[in-house]
Amino acid sequence: MRVFAFSVLAYLFGLGALVLFVLFIAPWPVLPWGVDSGGAGLPFWLAAGVDIGLLALFGLQHSVMARPRFRRLVPPALTRAVYVLASGMALGLLIACWQPLLGESWRVEQPFARGLLLAGFVCGWVLSVYATFIIDHFELFGLRQAWRHLRGETAPAPVFREVSLYRWVRHPMQLGVLIGLWATPQMSPGHLLLALGMTAYVLIGLWFEERDLLVELGPAYAEYRQRVPRLIPLPPLR
Repeated sequence: MRVFAFSVLAYLFGLGALVLFVLFIAPWPVLPWGVDSGGAGLPFWLAAGVDIGLLALFGLQHSVMARPRFRRLVPPALTRAVYVLASGMALGLLIACWQPLLGESWRVEQPFARGLLLAGFVCGWVLSVYATFIIDHFELFGLRQAWRHLRGETAPAPVFREVSLYRWVRHPMQLGVLIGLWATPQMSPGHLLLALGMTAYVLIGLWFEERDLLVELGPAYAEYRQRVPRLIPLPPLR
């Protein structure tokens, strides 16, 4: 029961941090502070150094804890829950300590283009969340593993499935995140730094993730990777 309770708390904490992050970077004011407000008023380069350090810490936590070598250190029923909890803490730290870098990298005033970007922000995050339910939202966030442990059931062997959006791109979740990061009608240097850092993390993280998936799923995933694009739903070049 303690494993299940821990997993539920980790899920709620991680989900709360993710929602807070989306509101933190939203192109309209929602929270009392955001990616372009708050902070300690540090000089530009010192503030940028703090932000780069926060992005590096976030990326390291995600990449290191997602690797099989680390997962072997945690009981299988808690592996995803511990990862989700740590991810929420890393994301919460980034939100709490982020230093705004003011100015304008770009601003879109044309109403139609501005509306498209605002719609893109919403659709990107909706796409990312929807993609989690296609594969198994509750297993991805560690609840299903804890439920099996509570019921004394054995986890089935991983099986490769190609369904819905995953027929078009291999990583629709990450595609949605990238759209949500970049679709904004006003881009400050701080927001740009955040978008660049998160994009670099996504690309590096996907390289490691696919390497692990090839080992775990074998030839089926290798054939899938050759046939379906990674992030942009375009036909492969021949």
